[in-house]
Amino acid sequence: MIDVFPPAFFFLIAAGIVAFLPQGIFRSALLLLTPIVAGLYIYDLPHGVGGEVELAGLTLEMMRVDKLSVIFGLVFCLASFLGNLYALHVKDSIQQIAALAYVGSAIGAVFAGDLVTLFIYWEGTAITSVFLIWARRTEGAYHTGMRYLIMQIASGVILLGGTVLLYRETGSIAFDKMTLGSLATWLIFLAFGIKCAFPLLHNWVQDAYPAATITGTVILSSFTTKLAVYALARSFPSTEILIYIGAVMTLFPIFFAVIENDLRRVLAYSLNNQLGFMVVGIGIGTELALNGTAAHAFAHILYKSLLFMSVGAVLFRTGTAKGSELGGLYKTMPLTMIFCVVGAASISAFPLFSGFVTKSLILSDAAHEGYYIVWGILLFASAGVFHHSGIKIPYFAFFAHDSGLRPKEAPTHMLFAMGITAFLCIAIGVYPDPLYALLPYDVNYVPYTTTHVITQLQLLMFSALAFTVLMRTGIYPPELRSVNLDTDVIYRRFLPRIITKLRNIISGMWLFGTWFASRKVAKLVKTLHNSHGPEGRMARVWPTGAMVLWIAIILSATLIVNFI
Repeated sequence: MIDVFPPAFFFLIAAGIVAFLPQGIFRSALLLLTPIVAGLYIYDLPHGVGGEVELAGLTLEMMRVDKLSVIFGLVFCLASFLGNLYALHVKDSIQQIAALAYVGSAIGAVFAGDLVTLFIYWEGTAITSVFLIWARRTEGAYHTGMRYLIMQIASGVILLGGTVLLYRETGSIAFDKMTLGSLATWLIFLAFGIKCAFPLLHNWVQDAYPAATITGTVILSSFTTKLAVYALARSFPSTEILIYIGAVMTLFPIFFAVIENDLRRVLAYSLNNQLGFMVVGIGIGTELALNGTAAHAFAHILYKSLLFMSVGAVLFRTGTAKGSELGGLYKTMPLTMIFCVVGAASISAFPLFSGFVTKSLILSDAAHEGYYIVWGILLFASAGVFHHSGIKIPYFAFFAHDSGLRPKEAPTHMLFAMGITAFLCIAIGVYPDPLYALLPYDVNYVPYTTTHVITQLQLLMFSALAFTVLMRTGIYPPELRSVNLDTDVIYRRFLPRIITKLRNIISGMWLFGTWFASRKVAKLVKTLHNSHGPEGRMARVWPTGAMVLWIAIILSATLIVNFI
C-alpha cells in the first residue's frame, strides 16, 4: 500500500487559485507550471494502491499506480501544457478554470482504483468540460453544450447504476477486468461506450467539438474519449465484441469526413476513426495489442491536438474553418501550414512520423491473431484517413483555390505550441524507444522493417493517386456550403416530432378523462342531493364514508388517465 497525494489535486487546487488570481504573468505561469509539476510527480510515483478513503461503509482507493495509468497520466499532463500554451491569449478565466478542473478530473479518473471514485471524476469531466463549449457565448453553443452535457451525465448515471448492481452481485466495486456476463457489466460497458463514441453514440463529438471555442476544442479533443479508451483497456481487454465495434468505428467516419465542409468537423470524424484502432486493440487484448492501444492513444493526442491547433489558428485569423471559404493561406501562414502537414503526416502513419510506429502495433497483431477481415478494414481505414485528414485538411485550408484571404501568421504562443507538438510527433516517429519504454508491457517490436516501410508507402501513394484522380476528374465531392446530416437527425428532429405527437395524444386523453370524470362526479352529487329528500332512502344506503370512497376512486381514475 502507498499513501500518496493524488495528482488530480494539483489541477483542482490550481483551478481554485486561478479563480482569484488576476490576469497577468503569474496566472500564465501557473497555467504552464501546473501540468509540468504534475507530470514530473506522476513519472516518479511508485507503483501500488493507496489513498484509501472511507465513504458510506465503502473503502475507496483514490490512487492505483501502474504502467497503464502512468502513461495516460503523463500524456494528459503533456496535452494540458500544450493546450494552455496555445491558449495563452485567452483572458476568459472561466475557460482557464474549466480547463484545469477538466484535466484534473480526467487524471483523477485515470488513477482511480474503484468504480465509485471513477464515477466521481467521470462526472467531473462532464460538468467541467461543458464550459469550454458555453464559453463561446452563442445561442448555438448553449444548446450544443446542453446536448453534450446530457450525453455525458447520462454516461455517468449509467456507470453508477452498473456499479450499484455490480456491488449487489459481487460485493466489490473494484475497477478491474470484467466480463460481459450480467446487466451490471453491460451497463458499465455502455457507459464507457458513450464517452468512447461507439457507433450511433458518436454524434456528440461532431456536435460539440466544433461548437467549442478555438482553444476549447484543442482541450476537449485530448481527454474525454481517451479516458474512455483507458477505462475500456482497464476493464474489458480481450472482449471480442470490441474488435468489431472498433472496426466499424474506423470505417463509417471516412464517408462523412470526405463530404464535410467544416474542417473542425472533419477532424472530429477522423477522431472517431482513430478511436476505432484503439478499440480494436483492446478487443484483441494481447500484450502487443494493448501496447498498441496505449501508444496510439499517446500519439493520437499529440497529432490530433496539432491538427486542431492549426485549423484553430486559421479560424482565429480568418474567422472561418469552412473548406469552401479557405485556400491559398500558405502565402501568409507558412509556419501554420508546415505544422498542419506534420500533423497530417502523423495521423496518416507516414514513416518517420508518430502514427507509423504506434498504429502498426495494432495492425500487426490483428493479422497475427488471425483477424484478417478486420485487418483489411483497418488498412482501408488507414487509406481513408490519409484522404480526409492527411490530404483534405492541409489542401483545402492552405492550397486548393486562392480564397483571396491574406491573414497574418498565427500568434507566437500558438506557433510555439504547434512547434513543440510537431517536434514530438517527429521525434516519436524517428525514435520510438522512449515511448515504448512507457508502455504497459515489454515491447519486442521493430516498426522499421523493409516490408513494413514499403507496404505503408505503397498504401499511402496509391491513396494519394486516388485522391489526385478524383480531383482531376471532378468526382471528388466538392466543398459545399452545406450541413451534412448524421444519425443524430433521429433524435434531434424526428424524436421531438414523435414526442410532440404523443404529447398531443396524451393531452387529448387527459381532456376526455377530465370531462368524463366531471360528468360522473356531477351525476353522483345530484344523486346524493336527491337522496336527502323526504323519503331519505339513499341516506340510509350511501353513508358519508362510501361517498368519499367513490369520489376518491373517480379522482384516482382521472389522475391515471392524465398520467397515461
